[in-house]
Amino acid sequence: MPVRLIERPRSLLSRSFVRLLHLAVSQPLRHDTDIAALRQRYEALDARHVRLGPGVRRTAVECAGVPAEWISVPESQPGRTLLLLHGGSFAFRFPNTYAAFAARLCRRFRARALVPDYRLIPEHRFPAAPDDCQVAYRWLLAGGCDSAQLVLEGDSAGGNLALVTLHRCVRQAEPMPACAVLLSPAVDCTLDSRSIVENGKHDPVVRLSNLLLLRRHYVPSAAHYTDPEVSPLFADFRGFPPLFLQAGRTELLRDEAVRAAEKAHAAGVDVELELWPDTVHGFQLAAFLPESRLALEQIGRFVAARTGWRC
Repeated sequence: MPVRLIERPRSLLSRSFVRLLHLAVSQPLRHDTDIAALRQRYEALDARHVRLGPGVRRTAVECAGVPAEWISVPESQPGRTLLLLHGGSFAFRFPNTYAAFAARLCRRFRARALVPDYRLIPEHRFPAAPDDCQVAYRWLLAGGCDSAQLVLEGDSAGGNLALVTLHRCVRQAEPMPACAVLLSPAVDCTLDSRSIVENGKHDPVVRLSNLLLLRRHYVPSAAHYTDPEVSPLFADFRGFPPLFLQAGRTELLRDEAVRAAEKAHAAGVDVELELWPDTVHGFQLAAFLPESRLALEQIGRFVAARTGWRC
């Protein structure tokens, strides 16, 4: 299995960003935390502080009942499509942040992106989120999207949903996308990865205590933890399209990416894994970081090779 360990020194900007996150990280979620109210506060901050670049077009659309946004840029070409499944622990959404990230991908790929607004916990438990993502995927295909010109992308919880979507496609003999990009995917609801313990003091973004609390909202009981539609690590990866994974070496979910890549490789899937030094969870979304720009270059290299797109 191709594993690429990024050896470049961490940029000064990234060092400063990590230190800032360690200082500014919010208090852990409590059992009585109003997650819906917290989501609203996060969305207000997102709207206030994240601005989209020039030329980015956002168009609201309904995908057979699932609300979504089309993101496009002047470079977007007909026929090239990204389905971007956002992260946020199944509980939160950051519309401007993900629209900006989708726009960066669209510029690199000369594509347009569909970003579904899938249902969130605690209002909607499993299987609401994967059901919505599957509906959005099928809506694209029904609308004439060529699966060979479709790239699936997901980070964190979105990476989980991307793998569950692929798992459902295999089981239901539906067309596969050209490839999938998974950024620090959360793949194992049992939380059995070694890095979740080892990297606890190094990761300023993801907390084990928060994962435990949010897990209770997502699935009703421990009996579901090894369900492949909850924890896609337990899925049969045979028949999956090419997979590209990135994660930070010091983040909690590092070994989730490693184990998913190993599982895919053992199933004969074309897979690549990159591990980045001292980067925070979701660093690819921070456009101001040199590491983010370099990570997108590697994503572009992989996608271009599997789609034939000239990026």
